[in-house]
Amino acid sequence: MSPVGTDHDARTVAAAAAAAPDWTSLAAAARTCVACPELAATRQHVVVGDVPPTGRPRLVLVGEAPGATEDETGRPFVGKSGALLDLLLGEAGLDRAEAAVLNVVKCRPPGNRTPKAPEVARCSGWLRRQLDLLDAPVVVALGLSSAKWFLGPRTVLAAVRGRPHEVDGRSVWATYHPSAAIRFGPNGAPRAGLLADLTAVAATLGGAP
Repeated sequence: MSPVGTDHDARTVAAAAAAAPDWTSLAAAARTCVACPELAATRQHVVVGDVPPTGRPRLVLVGEAPGATEDETGRPFVGKSGALLDLLLGEAGLDRAEAAVLNVVKCRPPGNRTPKAPEVARCSGWLRRQLDLLDAPVVVALGLSSAKWFLGPRTVLAAVRGRPHEVDGRSVWATYHPSAAIRFGPNGAPRAGLLADLTAVAATLGGAP
């Protein structure tokens, strides 16, 4: 995938992703992606995402991009944000083991900067195919970058959170990223809002599958 241009590379990624018949094939293809030269040059791992060991996930959690710990381990949400996410999922009555955990962008941006629009565009084919393969009825978009991916570039998080939005046949809930909950502290609005939204999602899912 040569850096000929954002549109070209986005189409190339989308074609490679669409050709993957299953999760294993998709993950193998994504791990070789070099559509974003800066990210490919600085990453340690392509963080494809975690999926439940058996069966279809009850929900999909989608963050922004890997951080340092995720880049080191190749797994999403395993640093401080991940620890808080696991804690709040448990408080809400959800089990991470029943969820798929993904990111909009699969490679860590240098210095943990926000992914650039061309990087999001190039990487989108992977996430679209992941969502199709997983076929989960509920998606939780963690943070503004993820919310914009699902709901559009003009999305304002405060205006869309707290209720589901129908997107491509799925219920999409937009909420705070765990890193915001950490930044504003245990008594801050992002942590309370994230827990409230996860609790609302749990209520829509009902009891054990």
